[in-house]
Amino acid sequence: MTRPQHQPFRAQPASSAAARAEAQPPAGPPPLAPDAKVDLQAARAESGVEKVLTELDTDLVGMVPVKARIAEIAALLLVDGQRARFGLSGSTPGLHMSFTGSPGTGKTTVALRMAEMLHRLGYSRRGHLVSVTRDDLVGQYVGHTAPKTKDALKRAMGGVLFIDEAYYLFRAENERDYGQEAIEILLQVMEEHRDDLVVIFAGYADRMDQFFAANPGLSSRVAHHIDFPDYSIDELMAIGQLMVAREGYRFAESTLPVLREYLSRRSRQPRFANARSVRNALERARLRHANRLLESGLPVSRDDLMELRPEDFLSSRVFTDPVDGTPAGPATG
Repeated sequence: MTRPQHQPFRAQPASSAAARAEAQPPAGPPPLAPDAKVDLQAARAESGVEKVLTELDTDLVGMVPVKARIAEIAALLLVDGQRARFGLSGSTPGLHMSFTGSPGTGKTTVALRMAEMLHRLGYSRRGHLVSVTRDDLVGQYVGHTAPKTKDALKRAMGGVLFIDEAYYLFRAENERDYGQEAIEILLQVMEEHRDDLVVIFAGYADRMDQFFAANPGLSSRVAHHIDFPDYSIDELMAIGQLMVAREGYRFAESTLPVLREYLSRRSRQPRFANARSVRNALERARLRHANRLLESGLPVSRDDLMELRPEDFLSSRVFTDPVDGTPAGPATG
């Protein structure tokens, strides 16, 4: 199939004084004499990157290897910035990334913090994140894909473009698919605008491996591959505790073993999405909690309005649908 020729990508020109000011890279610290000394801890504190890493640690339970890799990237960029002050030449570090893991493991959260961190360290103008999927990039007819892809890139310029389920861009079984055109434009922009845009590809690990194997040009431009493991039951319990506390709720003591059993069963069922599934379970528990209080017909206290009880979870289908071929029963203990 002959694909349409598309014009080279050009970033949107500044149309106002404010836009032109935004288009300038952030002013860095002044140059240093060859015999000067740099306090890296002070530079780190001044950049504000520690705040970003602390917020990331608060946002995500566990994920120690992921957090360690992000901290390493922050250290690299901080040191690279100080090297530049001494006039030590070097190319801009490769910052395009691949985030692999199941849904609900924090990939989007880390991408948001990464965008902010890059801005604080002077590697992006705006520090924003534009999140897209195949539907935002690939058209359904000739001449439709290039404008869509370029529009997404222009919106992301100066920040981070996050492409979720990126493997759907490539459909080898369909020669009339336009995903390859989007990939070709991405390749061009990732190379030519690597100083002004970071692209993060995200999705399931096995499918991302196939995606990069089929598109070696993309793989060679992705410097950082970060895997997001599934949460353990203990970590999911901790996530649930954090979520209810933020919403002004709490679990009755007798609710905790019920929630643990719920999460154990739910994690073995289809479409489990880690922290996202925990949030959905809590939303449904709040619905049952509200309905329980209303139907009781009794006056309620502040504690009643806050406390989630076992019955707010036990009526879930998770406790009635079979798990691993065994009929479910109510949790005990």
